[in-house]
Amino acid sequence: MARVGGRNAAFAWVVGVACAATVGVLAFLAIPMIPASVSWLGDAAGRSSTSTPAAEATGKAASVDGVPARCADLYDEALDATLTFAPGAAGLTASSDAPMTTATQLVDALRPQVVFTCTWRADAGTVTTTLADVPTDAGPIAAAALPAAGFTCSSQGERTRCTRTDGDLTETIEAGGGRWLSTSERGWHPSDYVSRIAKRVWG
Repeated sequence: MARVGGRNAAFAWVVGVACAATVGVLAFLAIPMIPASVSWLGDAAGRSSTSTPAAEATGKAASVDGVPARCADLYDEALDATLTFAPGAAGLTASSDAPMTTATQLVDALRPQVVFTCTWRADAGTVTTTLADVPTDAGPIAAAALPAAGFTCSSQGERTRCTRTDGDLTETIEAGGGRWLSTSERGWHPSDYVSRIAKRVWG
């Protein structure tokens, strides 16, 4: 059989060896990236399995065990609109600040672990709310300690709500089930604010 012109077996063999060596070098260089790639894929799969369509659509974090995970989750649509469009409203500010309350001794005793603090400002005044984790007996402790500080306490099912008014300042501290929700309303008192946010926390 006649050979096809233009082919050189030795040259083809050399090229083949060079290509194999190149592939080997590239594979060797890629080895350090394998753990990072596997980790990235795992994180991506975790985000995909735990996110909800609502969270993706709104940009809000999904609630944890039914409890709001950030300020935006604390308000129903009607209350959010009331606060957002109040005269002179400056919008919502979220932080991890400690609870704003005159009941400093109770705060020192319970040491609330702040989840978030939400502050609204408008021409009428300011409204600041803190959601935090506290010991499960925080409700009875508040009921026993706060009346001496001028608060009036009442039972709200399995939790305790204590309220104090001094001039244009109204303070509310609510605790139960390991959760703390405190609000300071100075000059601005949105209708049913405390009850409506409590429903978002305790249902």
